[in-house]
Amino acid sequence: MTTGEREPAGLDALVAEADTLLAAADQALARGYPGARPGRQPVHTAYLPADRFGAGLAGQWGRQALAALQEWAPGPAEFGRAMDLPAALAADVRSRVLAKLIAEPVEDLRLDFEDGYGDRGDDAEDADARHAARTLAEEIAAGAAPPFTGLRCKSLEPATRRRAIRTLDEFLGALLRTTALPDGFVVTLPKVTSADQVTAMARLCGRLEEAHGLEPGALVFEVQVETPQLILGADGAATVARCVHAAHEGRLTGLHYGTYDYSAALGIAAQRQSLEHPVADHARAVMQVAAAGTGVRLCDGSSNVLPEGGRDQVIAAWTLHAGLVRRSLERGFYQGWDMHPAQLASRYAATFGFFREGLPAAAARLRGYVERRAGRGAERAGSEAEGAGSGTEGAGSGDGPAERVLEEPATARALAGFLGRGLDCGAVTEPELAGLTGLDRAGLDALTGLDRPGRDALAGPGPAGR
Repeated sequence: MTTGEREPAGLDALVAEADTLLAAADQALARGYPGARPGRQPVHTAYLPADRFGAGLAGQWGRQALAALQEWAPGPAEFGRAMDLPAALAADVRSRVLAKLIAEPVEDLRLDFEDGYGDRGDDAEDADARHAARTLAEEIAAGAAPPFTGLRCKSLEPATRRRAIRTLDEFLGALLRTTALPDGFVVTLPKVTSADQVTAMARLCGRLEEAHGLEPGALVFEVQVETPQLILGADGAATVARCVHAAHEGRLTGLHYGTYDYSAALGIAAQRQSLEHPVADHARAVMQVAAAGTGVRLCDGSSNVLPEGGRDQVIAAWTLHAGLVRRSLERGFYQGWDMHPAQLASRYAATFGFFREGLPAAAARLRGYVERRAGRGAERAGSEAEGAGSGTEGAGSGDGPAERVLEEPATARALAGFLGRGLDCGAVTEPELAGLTGLDRAGLDALTGLDRPGRDALAGPGPAGR
């Protein structure tokens, strides 16, 4: 509204009435859809039967992946072919993967007491839970633990409910006798079939916090989406959407797709079960819509084709896995499961390749957006009339990539989010970011909205990175 114009008569009353009518809806939207969860999201979760967890596990996985690369892809050309990378990227990506496997081979480790562990009786599982917890405490003290850790308990179905709760209690008791609960610690709840199980898990986390002297909200969990009932309930609703909102106070941090349990439950033949199958695409699309805007993160499933055997078998497994990882990234799933040390090589190759390939265009587009926005701001400050535009963060007419693309604020948020994820995993460096965009990490966060006051509170009481 320009100087001299007057508001319509009765506007305040109209706005007040709309505010009253929409107050409950406004509160529900703010509470249920607070936006992206702040902090780093790991690019993978490495699953390991809990009884196989020992000192130096992450480093061992890294060394095994390095040895596999040295044997089967010793140079950039072999590496590029195995990982199906553009030739121009192969050498750069390979050097980054080698550095990653030395410095931080495992980002997220989940100690498995469910399918990968089995039913070994109470005495054995009690002992393994305590041993795994003590080993994790020792790894933390030695500075050798991955930045994200956790355990997968058994399900809350009747047959395994007591054992699931007992394992959580035993593990936490042994861990907390030696060390504090580490940042990034998450519990994985498998085979969820109802939103009631999510509510029960949230309540259980609160009870365990009380029993073990933890701060309220310290325990958080993720849900495995691997049953048909979670995608489509008997009432025709997407149960997974109800699950997202059934855990109060930000306790639910992620939805993890379970490739093989879900496919098998739908009658897919074993040789056709894959992350590329249409049933997997449908389930993940439902998960994606259910989680959008809630702060609950998404994680894709695994490939059971392992890089073992002779050269042809290893290369084929790497090529398959890298393609699946790349496919997931293109569809907005930035995390997935790894089940074998040598899968770290294809995981990081595909992930780094994805971000390195997209870096120049994304950085140029974001820089153009920021510069145009700054220019319009200066114009408005000098002359409101001349600075008025269509309201779209539009394109200019120059020769650079950013000048040929119409950028909306939502697109700028996506570009900033893409670059932020590249920074988090090590595919992009801060000096590169500054040189290409003129922004630092704080500038990216400002564009994505992660720097909003109270943002951490909206994401829940647990640590931001969980």
